[in-house]
Amino acid sequence: MATGADLETILRRIDGRGYKAYRAIRGKYDLGGFRLSVDHVQGDPFAAPSRMSVRLESGRAGFPDFLSASRIRRIALADFLTRAFHGAIRVTAVGRRGTGRSGLFEIDRGNQEVLEANSVVIHRGYLEARFTVGLPAAGRSIRGRQAAEMLLSELPRIVQRSLFYARLPGEPLRRQIQVVEDQEALRNQLEERGLVAFVANGSSLPRRSGVDDRPLVPTPARPVIDFRSPPNLEIQLERPNAGPVRGMGLKPGVTLIVGGGFHGKTTLLNALERGVYNQIPGDGREGVVTIESALKIRAEDGRYVEKVDLSPFIRNLPLGRETETFSTANASGSTSQAAGIVEALEMGSRLLLMDEDTSATNFIIRDARMQALVAKAKEPITPFIDKVRQMYRDYGVSTILVMGGSGDYFDVADSVVMMDEYRPLDVSAEARSIVAAQPSRRRSEGGDAFGRVLRRRPRARSFNASRGRRAVKIDARGLRKLSYGRTDVDLSALEQLVDSSQTRAIGHAIHRMATRCFPDDLTLEQALARLMDDLDSEGLDILSPFKAGNLARPRRYEVAMAVNRMRTLAVGT
Repeated sequence: MATGADLETILRRIDGRGYKAYRAIRGKYDLGGFRLSVDHVQGDPFAAPSRMSVRLESGRAGFPDFLSASRIRRIALADFLTRAFHGAIRVTAVGRRGTGRSGLFEIDRGNQEVLEANSVVIHRGYLEARFTVGLPAAGRSIRGRQAAEMLLSELPRIVQRSLFYARLPGEPLRRQIQVVEDQEALRNQLEERGLVAFVANGSSLPRRSGVDDRPLVPTPARPVIDFRSPPNLEIQLERPNAGPVRGMGLKPGVTLIVGGGFHGKTTLLNALERGVYNQIPGDGREGVVTIESALKIRAEDGRYVEKVDLSPFIRNLPLGRETETFSTANASGSTSQAAGIVEALEMGSRLLLMDEDTSATNFIIRDARMQALVAKAKEPITPFIDKVRQMYRDYGVSTILVMGGSGDYFDVADSVVMMDEYRPLDVSAEARSIVAAQPSRRRSEGGDAFGRVLRRRPRARSFNASRGRRAVKIDARGLRKLSYGRTDVDLSALEQLVDSSQTRAIGHAIHRMATRCFPDDLTLEQALARLMDDLDSEGLDILSPFKAGNLARPRRYEVAMAVNRMRTLAVGT
C-alpha cells in the first residue's frame, strides 16, 4: 500500500496542472494510524466533491466493545462519531481555498434524529468514516501543495479528534448510547403494554420554528411549558439505563387532541410524528415514542393516484365512474387523503396521525345540516368520521386526530385530550357527557364495514432510472424532492421524512425493488418486506453502486409513499 509520502509526491508533481490530473491520487494510503482511501476524484472544482474514506482498526480506535454490543448501540455510536467528525472539521480545517468547493471537508451529519446511516460504518474489526473533499484549485489549475496540507496535515488532526476513543469526551458519548438505547426500549414496550404512543413527563415539545427543529429556547416573554401527563392517563415504563419514567400513555382506538388555537395541539401531534425515531440527547423529545408504523396522513391537492381502491370512502361517482381501482393524475384534497389512508393500510400501518388543519374539510366531516340539504345519493364521499371506528374494528388501525372544529367526533372517540395553555387534560368523561346531553343529529354514512384493502403489484417498467447516457441517475434535490431518472417525485407531504439522505436512499431503494422485486410480480408490501430484510442483513451499502456516505435509512412507509407518488407508476392487482 502507498504511504503518505507517496501521496505528497504525487500532489507536488501535479501542482499547477489541469484539474483532471487529480485522478492520479486515486487509491489507498497508509497514513500511520489510519488508512485513507481516495474513492472518487471530482472532474472539476465546481462538480460534486471527491469521495474519500478513512479506516481504523478497532484496536487502534480503542472503543470498548460494550459501546457497539447491539445494533441500536452501533447506530448511536456511529451517529456520535459522525457528529464528532463534523465538529472536528469546523475547528480544524482552514476552509475554502480557491475555486468552487476547493478546500472543503464535509461529512453527512444528521439533524435531531439518530438515524441508521453510512457516513460512519462500524464493522467487527474496524470502523470507517466517509466524507467528501473539495480538492483545491485556482481556476481549473491544481493547488497540489494545499491539497497535501489538507490530506496530510488537517485530515489526520480531524481523525485524531473524532475517531479515537481516548480523544473523545467520554460522558457525552456514553450518554448518547444510553439515551438512544432507552428510547428504543420505550418504543419496544408500547405494544406489549397496550399502547400506541407515550409522552414522558418533563418532555419539552416546542420547536424553534417550522424550519428549525431544534428545541425552543425559553425566554421571559416566551416560556416553555414542560409536558405533564393527566393523572388518569399516567403510566410508568422502564428504561434500561435511566430507570423508570412516568408519562402519558395513549391506547389503541380513536384519540382526539382538542383545544383552542395556539394551545399546543399541533405541537403535541408533531412530537408524536417524530416519535417513530430516536432523538439526540438534549432534544427534549427523548421520552416521546410512537409505534414504528405510525404514519402522518394529509390532503395533497394534485397528487398522482394509481389504481387505489377508494370505495371505503368514495363511490357512486357521476357518470358511473368506478372507484375500486381508481386512478387520477390530479387528485382533489379529499381524494388524495382517502388514497393516503388506504395506501397506509395496504402497507401495514397500525396508527394514523391526522390534523384537521392539513385535512380536506369535506373528507373529515359532513354535518347534519349538510346531510339534510345534499342527500347521500348525491354525495360520493363518505367522511372519515363514519369510517374511523370501522378501520379500528376491522383492521386494528388506530387514529390520533387533532380536532378543533367538530364535536361530532366525540361520538367515535375512545379518549379526548384537551391542550390548555400547553398542558394536556383528559376530558374524555366531559366529552361523553356532552354526547349524552347534546346528541348529534347527523346520520352515519359508513355502512356496516370499512371495506377491502387492495394489494397492488407495481410493474417493473414503471421505474426507468436512466437519464441521457446514464443508465441510473438518482439523487435527492433537498429533503422533499426525489430525482429518479427523468422523473421528479414530490415528497412534500411526507412529513415524517427528516433527512435528505433518507430521500436519496429512497430513490436507490426503489431502483433495487424495481430490478429485484417487481419483476417477480411481488406486491408492494412484499417487495418492501424483502427490501427491509436485505437492509437488516446487509446494510445500507447495498443500495448504492459505489461506496458513499450519504445514505440514511428510510422507513418502509416513506419508500411506499414515494412509489405511490411517482407519475410513471403502473400497477396490477
